[in-house]
Amino acid sequence: MSQYDNLKAGEKGALLSIAAYLLLSFIKLLVAYIGDSDALLADGLNNTTDVVASVAVLIGLRISRKPPDTDHRYGHFRAETIASLVAAFIMISVGLHVLFDTLERLMEPDYVQPDMLTGWTALGAAFVMMLVYRYNYALAKRIQSPALMAAAQDNRSDGMVSIGAFVGIFGAQFGFYWLDPLAGFVVGILICKTAWDIFYDATYSLTDGYDVDRLLKIRHSILEDKDVLEVVEIKARLHGNQSLVDVIIRVDASLNVKESHAITERLEKLLIKKHDIFHTFIHIEP
Repeated sequence: MSQYDNLKAGEKGALLSIAAYLLLSFIKLLVAYIGDSDALLADGLNNTTDVVASVAVLIGLRISRKPPDTDHRYGHFRAETIASLVAAFIMISVGLHVLFDTLERLMEPDYVQPDMLTGWTALGAAFVMMLVYRYNYALAKRIQSPALMAAAQDNRSDGMVSIGAFVGIFGAQFGFYWLDPLAGFVVGILICKTAWDIFYDATYSLTDGYDVDRLLKIRHSILEDKDVLEVVEIKARLHGNQSLVDVIIRVDASLNVKESHAITERLEKLLIKKHDIFHTFIHIEP
């Protein structure tokens, strides 16, 4: 499967998230209004923003599929990472809104007991989101998509948020009325935490951060070649879901140009096969 086919496959995960969030946000907001639950209301508001975040991921995946052009010679793969950033900004704004609203409710002297229907709704939603998470996580790992992985993390967070909402609503049935707005407050914290994780990963990639352990494995693979005497320098950066690797190697000075070129071709094929790296620049020194 090509890089562009991978991105197209990733769109299925984004579409699944959008469909799930649209359905669940409508049900949660309606039931929260009927059953008077702060926790489920916060959960439903979270899902409405998740729709926008998932649309951003979908747009990012589609832009990433555009082939290289005159002013994007490396392609448009970083649109995925930008989409992750957009998703993080949307989530943090909602998380803060939920935190302030539920904190205000916690400070009120009178609490309202929510209907248990809101609890069962939250529990059912948690089950649905965990299924969506498992699908998107497996797909994101297979196609190495940072944007879809961000969406999967959001899916998991939403499942945990719904479980937290259920606990708060359930506790309110036994007179612990403050548990419902408290659960809503915890929901807000979890939303902000997930947003921060996505933001950190996206900015790490955009500032050319790269996994040191993976770089060491790539270096070790290059050194296994019989004609490579030394890896003088190696560096890598992420371009969306693609790794761009620059390597300087030292070889026997008696090798001619044709023999040296054969080494670079061999190494490029090795990195594609062993590390799924399709963009490698290899400089040879005698």
